[in-house]
Amino acid sequence: MLTARRAGLVGCRSCGRVWPRQQRHCGRCGGHLDDDRGASLQRVWAWLIAGVIFYVPANLYPMLDTASLLTGDVRNTIVGGVIELVHAHDYGVAAIVFAASVVVPITKFLAIAQLALTLGRVRPWRRHRRHRMLAVVDFIGRWSMIDVFVVAILSSLVQLGSLAQVHPGPAAIFFALSVVFTMLAAQAFDPRLIWERDEAEAA
Repeated sequence: MLTARRAGLVGCRSCGRVWPRQQRHCGRCGGHLDDDRGASLQRVWAWLIAGVIFYVPANLYPMLDTASLLTGDVRNTIVGGVIELVHAHDYGVAAIVFAASVVVPITKFLAIAQLALTLGRVRPWRRHRRHRMLAVVDFIGRWSMIDVFVVAILSSLVQLGSLAQVHPGPAAIFFALSVVFTMLAAQAFDPRLIWERDEAEAA
């Protein structure tokens, strides 16, 4: 099967137009033409490792700093906040926070790492499994910032002077950076690596 790479062409990842391999910028949209698949995989690992590193303090430091006359100064981590919601019988909210702050990020870490690792495997995967996993990563990525949005909304709404105040904790910054780095890892992943791997395994 003739591919653009075999024909000496490189495709633009922005608009899809193909150009000669020696060309460095797309003549249609001005995007950078990069045919180095290995560098793409290195960028994926770099962004992914950075996202995992920032995810650790995001779970260790408090996400919310709540001060009120009744409870005093209360600082909750992500998991601590989920536990408090369960104790308050707010199971629906606890499930949403747990899914958005724990399940979604960890699933995305594992999915991207699995995609990057299987590209170097000799043993073939079932056809199209990598494509489905990449689609899952793209789908869950849009929900990654929901925890940061909740913190921002609470901080802006719950400001009752001396009665109650809610401020974002340091974990919010680490969590936002972790999400951004994970999104960059997913964007850096070149789908052409999957197609070439499928072609090599089929051969």
